[in-house]
Amino acid sequence: MQVSAEQVADYQRDGVVLIKGLLADWVDVIRAGIDRNMAAPGPYAAENNRPGDTGRFFDDYCNWERIPEFGRVVRESAAAGVAAQLMGSARVQMFHDHVLVKEPGTSRATPWHQDGPYYFVEGQQVVSFWSPMDAVKEASLRCVAGSHLWPREVMPTRWMTETSFYPDPEKYMAVPDPDAEGMRILEWQMEPGDAVAFHYRTLHGARGNAAGARRRAFSLRLVGDDARYVERPGRTSPPFPGHGMVAGQRLREDWFPVLL
Repeated sequence: MQVSAEQVADYQRDGVVLIKGLLADWVDVIRAGIDRNMAAPGPYAAENNRPGDTGRFFDDYCNWERIPEFGRVVRESAAAGVAAQLMGSARVQMFHDHVLVKEPGTSRATPWHQDGPYYFVEGQQVVSFWSPMDAVKEASLRCVAGSHLWPREVMPTRWMTETSFYPDPEKYMAVPDPDAEGMRILEWQMEPGDAVAFHYRTLHGARGNAAGARRRAFSLRLVGDDARYVERPGRTSPPFPGHGMVAGQRLREDWFPVLL
């Protein structure tokens, strides 16, 4: 799959771009993988509902090596090739996968956040793909244009308690309210297999799911040439315990394979 020069420019400028049909040929495979994942959650699975919330908001990550459907998508789909074009990178490595499911009537929103501060990766050549396995309108991903270029990162928080993820919150800027502050928010009505490509430092979130149908989303996180391991002041998410990497090192290829 080829992306246009305009799409690459949009991604570099806004930190987000829509890629129509990126995983359209893989929808049935991914749906089967999500069913397998929810029937046998991994160690990082979470139920993100608080008392008083309606519906169910399930998420889980780092399962692509144990769920064969996800492994096929990682290794056989067009995602790595599109990532290389958007990032301007000759090399693409797998970082992790992520499943987020909001059942019908789920009131819980995905809070505004940047992924980068949670990760032990820094670099400009990074990209995530967020792809719904169901048609979405109001429950689509919402991204703040240009936020990947902000000089300070947004404070990472724990979703359930809204407390700081690390012990030094003064290092980060407070989580903004993009709707109230009039920021330029990009979101799209999407068909199954469409994908939003966004930078790790792009501020993003999603509404709850008030629709009468499920909203299953599958994400791939990939890194390029300049991505390097960085030390954080606490346990990262995902943590990848025992990785043994040191600051400035490329991600180890036996844990994070080169896809391209």
